[in-house]
Amino acid sequence: MRFAVETHGCRLNQAESDAIVEQLRARGHERVDVEHAQLYVLNSCTITHAADADARAALRRVRRRNPDARLVITGCYANSDPEQLAAMPELDAVIGNAEKRGPELLDLLQQLGSSSRDAGASALVSVTRLTRKLRPRPWTTPPAAAPSRTRPLLKIQDGCDYQCSFCVVPSVRGRSRSAPPELASEELATLLRAGAPEVVLTGAHLGSWGRDLRAERQADRAGQGGLAALVATLLHDHPGARLRLGSVDPHEVDAPLVELLGRGVDAAAGAGLCQHIHLPVQSGDDGILRAMRRAHRVADLEQLIPRLRAAAPGIGLGTDVIVGFPGEDEPAFERTLALFEVTAIPFAHVFVWSPRNGTAAATMGGRVSPDRAAARSRVLRERVAANHLAFAQAQLGSERSAVILRHRHRSTGALVALADNYTRISLDGPDHLLGRRVRVRANALAGERLRGLLVE
Repeated sequence: MRFAVETHGCRLNQAESDAIVEQLRARGHERVDVEHAQLYVLNSCTITHAADADARAALRRVRRRNPDARLVITGCYANSDPEQLAAMPELDAVIGNAEKRGPELLDLLQQLGSSSRDAGASALVSVTRLTRKLRPRPWTTPPAAAPSRTRPLLKIQDGCDYQCSFCVVPSVRGRSRSAPPELASEELATLLRAGAPEVVLTGAHLGSWGRDLRAERQADRAGQGGLAALVATLLHDHPGARLRLGSVDPHEVDAPLVELLGRGVDAAAGAGLCQHIHLPVQSGDDGILRAMRRAHRVADLEQLIPRLRAAAPGIGLGTDVIVGFPGEDEPAFERTLALFEVTAIPFAHVFVWSPRNGTAAATMGGRVSPDRAAARSRVLRERVAANHLAFAQAQLGSERSAVILRHRHRSTGALVALADNYTRISLDGPDHLLGRRVRVRANALAGERLRGLLVE
């Protein structure tokens, strides 16, 4: 069977798509482009209405390009609105997140891909509704995929127990659950044996890793055994591993995790924990954070970020922020802007709030006009761009451990090194360096792009 897989959204989706691809390949199937596929799988996102629209547009585009293929949608949009998707004539099957794993999924995909399409047939729907009230499901996620990308993703957590007023994740991914540490270690070993120079730990709510395991085992009541303990264990068991964290909520960055980030990676071998972390700030106003039902406050960030920078000089800090949330007046937005001026966070995804059915924020008053929200987004993006430029300038003359990505820069043909602090540095060099760990020195800045040299 010839198949194609497209992924929208977060790293967690990417990790799950990688697993689907590798398991289909293991069964002898061939990954091809969309035009030649017998089966097309879209792993979807539903974080915004725009994400939903992107998924529908992708399905229609693929149907036009390949009228005979069997089209399947899975992922978070499949869970949030399976009825709307099942009504699309382009689709053959809607598969939920709970069904997006295991041999049963592969059997279903094989069956669909090897059969002829009946344009008049109703779409198959296999979706388990996930709610906060359901008990966490056992960890049944497929094992880590072979590293087809330079920095493969290792899924160690899924779901979320929080109730942020703007977020649909708990309703489309269910309660928080963690990969047992023994399994995480085994899967990391698999990726390292396959030659992965760096592995990114990912999850829907990474900072909650281990809570469900502690509850089941009735152990570690003092709070031990969280994310930092897992990272320390993985680095101890696999001394040559180079790990990078995904997104961690600010209030979950504890002293042991700060210490690990401070240790960083080994200068000679490049092994250890990369000095980079993504902190979903969401707003710089305490009133808005309360309305969002976020667990942190601005003061927490103002204390945490200096601690991180003191422990790990040059650390790369990223974040997510929402503008135009209900009740965000001009002073509230100005406080968010001021937070970015004070903290100088250089990497940020800026979102304009949009209502999502089933969330508390969707029924809140005090909505911000689309034009005003868009204007605030532009202003904040400009601030982030200035922060990013200042961060890049601060890298000049410094040496960092980096991984050479497996694809050269599209327009210049240069090698691209991703440093441990998430800076990208272009440099000249031969192909045998692709996918290798190196040390680089940034020595020039062209616009916002750093140029550098290999350090022998």
